[in-house]
Amino acid sequence: MATNTIYGGPADLPGTIPVFPLAGALLLPRGQLPLNIFEPRYLAMIDDAFKSGHRIIGMVQPAIGDEEAREPKLAAVGCAGRITQFSETGDGRYMLNLTGISRFRIGEELSTTTPYRQCSVDFGAFAGDFLAEQGESEVDRDGLLKTLGQFLEANSLEADWDGISKAPTEALVNALCMMSPWGLREKQALLEAPDLKTRAALLVAVTEMALAKDGPSEDKPALN
Repeated sequence: MATNTIYGGPADLPGTIPVFPLAGALLLPRGQLPLNIFEPRYLAMIDDAFKSGHRIIGMVQPAIGDEEAREPKLAAVGCAGRITQFSETGDGRYMLNLTGISRFRIGEELSTTTPYRQCSVDFGAFAGDFLAEQGESEVDRDGLLKTLGQFLEANSLEADWDGISKAPTEALVNALCMMSPWGLREKQALLEAPDLKTRAALLVAVTEMALAKDGPSEDKPALN
């Protein structure tokens, strides 16, 4: 693999990237998303990402209401990630880990001969994504942890509270958003939140609404 790459801003990223539409799979800047790749078109996408040298693919959710289609319309905003871990399983699959870099807005989908989809993208509106820990002091961390505790208790789930207490606020907020059991609409809203404070507040609000509506349930949701 190539040496580690540091991205300083939108100009450091390609203007055209392959995209992987996957409902419920949320990637955020500096977040870690494991993927199990087995479809031939996405195996080809990973092969080509390595050949290109940049190892970047864009995670995009299907447009709301189109998630069951084989070639769904795409949400307007996704997040680019770099393949930072990779292994072959021996049975034709790839196991990999994407590290989020920055969100992007799709310009247009390109007409290509590749089996996977490619889009022209613009990172310009998300220059703040390149700055780690930005806005951490504005997050209501205590309120976030309180709501997390209520969710875990209501659903008989456990967590590594020692690890959570030591986690940087940005990493904590983004990890909880990515692991959350909420649907496509909620996850897209979390992705498009303008800043870390808003994203954390939205996660708290969605979780509190679910707790108020459902209460403890025998059909327990899970943190992925």
